[in-house]
Amino acid sequence: MIRLTFMNVTRNKKMIEEEIIADIKKLTTSLLENSSDQTEVEKIINQIHVHFQEITKITGYDVNIEYLAAVPTAKGKALGLNHAAQCLLDYKRTVQFLKAILQAIKEKQNAHPNELINIFYAGCGPYAPFITLVAYFFDPKEVRFSVLEVNKNSLESAKKLIRALRLTDYVDNFYLADAVTFEVPEPDTFDILISETLDAVLYRECYVPILFNLLPQLNNNITLIPENVLINLKLLPKTSTNQDYFEGDAGTILNVRKEVSSYTGDPDELSQLPEKVVDLKSMNIDHYKSILIETQVHIYNDIWLYRNESSLTLPIEVALEQPFLNSSVVFTYHLEPEIELKCRFQ
Repeated sequence: MIRLTFMNVTRNKKMIEEEIIADIKKLTTSLLENSSDQTEVEKIINQIHVHFQEITKITGYDVNIEYLAAVPTAKGKALGLNHAAQCLLDYKRTVQFLKAILQAIKEKQNAHPNELINIFYAGCGPYAPFITLVAYFFDPKEVRFSVLEVNKNSLESAKKLIRALRLTDYVDNFYLADAVTFEVPEPDTFDILISETLDAVLYRECYVPILFNLLPQLNNNITLIPENVLINLKLLPKTSTNQDYFEGDAGTILNVRKEVSSYTGDPDELSQLPEKVVDLKSMNIDHYKSILIETQVHIYNDIWLYRNESSLTLPIEVALEQPFLNSSVVFTYHLEPEIELKCRFQ
C-alpha cells in the first residue's frame, strides 16, 4: 500500500512537470507571436513567472536577507536574488532579449550549418530565462550553454529550474564565479556571449567590467547580447507645449563597445573611463531647464530598448539653475570604488 502510494505520488509529480513544461513552451511561443501587444505580453510573462516561482520557491518578494542583499564582485555588485527574479517582470526587456537571442542563434546556424552553437551566459540569475525560455526552440545537438553566476543562491535556483524543466542536456557547465575576473575555458569555442548585467545609466552592476574581462578572451566573431549600451545627453526646454517642445541633443556621453575596443591596458588596473567634457556655451543654454541623461540598450541588430521602455532605460534629470554660469559639464564613469557615472559643472 505504501509502495503504491509512493508510485502514485511520483506519477502525479511527473504529470504535473509535463503539464508545466508543455505550458511554458506554449506560453513562450505565444509571447513571440504577440510581442507587440503589451497587455498580452504582461499576461503571458506573469503566467510564466507563476510557473518559475512554483518550481524554485522564489517569488521575487521574499524578505530573507540572503534574498535581498546584492553580491559584491571585483568591480561593482550583482543583483540580490529577489531583484534578479523580478527582472523577468520587466516585460519589454524580457521580450526584446528573447527575440534577440533567438535571432542571433538562428543567424549563427545559417552561417555555420550543422555546427553546435555554444553560448556563454554570464549572470543567469535564479530563473536563467535565456535558457529556460530559449532552449525549447532547439535540439541540444544544436545549442548548448555554459552558465556563470556569482550569487550561489541564484545559481542553485537556476539549476533547480533547469532540472525541473528537463533542460540539463542543453547545459555543459555551471560556474559559480565572478565574471569580472573569470578566465573562460576554451574561449575560442563560443559563438554568443549573453551578459544582461546592467541597470539604468550603467549604475552599480557589472556589464562594463565584465566586457573588459570577457570580450578580449573570446574570438573576434563572438556575438554579444546586449550588443552595446549608449548613455546620451539631452537638453530639456523650459516650454512644455507640444508645438514648441524640442529637446537639445548634446551627444553621447558613453559608448561602451567603443571604450572596450579601444582600451589596450590591463582591465584589472582600470578604475575609471576617460572623462567626457560637453561644451555648453554654444547650446543656447538659457532656453533649457534641465539636462537629461538617458540610456539606450542596443540588444541586437535592430532590436533596442529606448527611453522609459524598461527599468534599464529610465532617465535621470538634472535641473539647470538660472542664470547658468558654467561653460561645460564633465562626465566620468567610475569602476572603483563603486560603479557609477558622475558629473560636475565647470
